[in-house]
Amino acid sequence: MALTKARKEELVKEYGRVKNDTGSVEVQVAILTEQILELTDHLNKHIHDFHSKRGLQQMVGKRRSLLDYLKRTDVVRYRELIKKLGLRK
Repeated sequence: MALTKARKEELVKEYGRVKNDTGSVEVQVAILTEQILELTDHLNKHIHDFHSKRGLQQMVGKRRSLLDYLKRTDVVRYRELIKKLGLRK
């Protein structure tokens, strides 16, 4: 269920600003988005898994906070990231 190391490395290469950039907002949001998609699929199959549902809500909140921060600091990077990830806002 967790992301594999190889997939995380791909996300870091794709969204990172420099090599081995794991702390930038773009990389964190991309990793959270992947985890949210996997957990959403899991919850569609296991409807009564309330503990995982809470974890999903926390991840969505964390991603929202990171996106709000990015929007406040650099709108251009925010818009590019939203477009790349296919998020609504």
